[in-house]
Amino acid sequence: MTEQKLMRAAYYEKQGAAKEVIHYQEMSIPEPGAGEVRVKIYASGVNPSDTKSRSGWGGIEQKFERIIPHQDGAGVIESVGENVDKSRIGERVWIYEAQLGRAFGTGAEYIVIESEKAIKLPDNTSFVEGACLGVPAMTAHRAVFADGDVKGQTILVTGGAGAVGNYAIQWAKWGGAIAIATVSSPEKAKIAEAAGADGIINYKNEDVVKRIQEITGRKRGINRIVDVDFTQNLSVADAVLRTNGVVAMYSANPGDAPALPMLSLMLRNITIRSILVYTMPQSAKEAAIKDITAALEAGALRHNIAQTFPLTQLAAAHEAQDSGKMIGKAIVEIS
Repeated sequence: MTEQKLMRAAYYEKQGAAKEVIHYQEMSIPEPGAGEVRVKIYASGVNPSDTKSRSGWGGIEQKFERIIPHQDGAGVIESVGENVDKSRIGERVWIYEAQLGRAFGTGAEYIVIESEKAIKLPDNTSFVEGACLGVPAMTAHRAVFADGDVKGQTILVTGGAGAVGNYAIQWAKWGGAIAIATVSSPEKAKIAEAAGADGIINYKNEDVVKRIQEITGRKRGINRIVDVDFTQNLSVADAVLRTNGVVAMYSANPGDAPALPMLSLMLRNITIRSILVYTMPQSAKEAAIKDITAALEAGALRHNIAQTFPLTQLAAAHEAQDSGKMIGKAIVEIS
């Protein structure tokens, strides 16, 4: 009789507070089906969407009886299913949308996933860094480039020290734009500066509109805004966007219902674009993956990692993410 191979995994069976519902257990190692690969996970990224799903935030319903959390991760392909080239065995990869429409994500020693969602990880990028990429880097790429080339434009990134905002600054610079970031502390200003921001505004103690006007030399000097809080920042957007400008918002709260200055926005042909990485077009995901690969190979992406946790402290990683005090990514190191 063949001995069953087991893996360590974190999981939850009901929604609630992290330390109350997340448990740890050995489970059977999954086998890849047709078109799938099995990846040995070395690092798993924690995103707000992971903790919101676990807590039931905003009325999110649990869709599976048992869930291994996390969409993002990085590791090594150990086996492949039918219709997948065996040459992929041994390939270092980063993973995105691991738990989308599935019960089991990257919060375990192994995962089985569609081959096309396991992307080759350049040798100059660690597994911990690779686990940062899926949600934030792809969201930021879409927010910056959804409306075309940005070369020579001026982009405002609100929350420039956040996971998405930090990558957005870097994508803006990658695309040849001028990047201005808002932050809420000197510590966060240093993070935005390290990402390449050309101008940094502390919105806690500075007049954001006035400072943007000073930096750009124009009353309305912003072409595009990558926005973490559209409702809160709407008046700033209206004041600083040029004609044909764009606001790309990627975060919202239940009940957000801002009153839009419709005539002002219409007269300048302003576009309001909402972004969710999980439902954005496949072509946008492919464009992001292409640029992520190129930027990684060029050593052009910085990864703001706040803290790493062992698998047995995955619940603590969720608490750190939910605390609002952590600046940067929480990563769970697994193997």
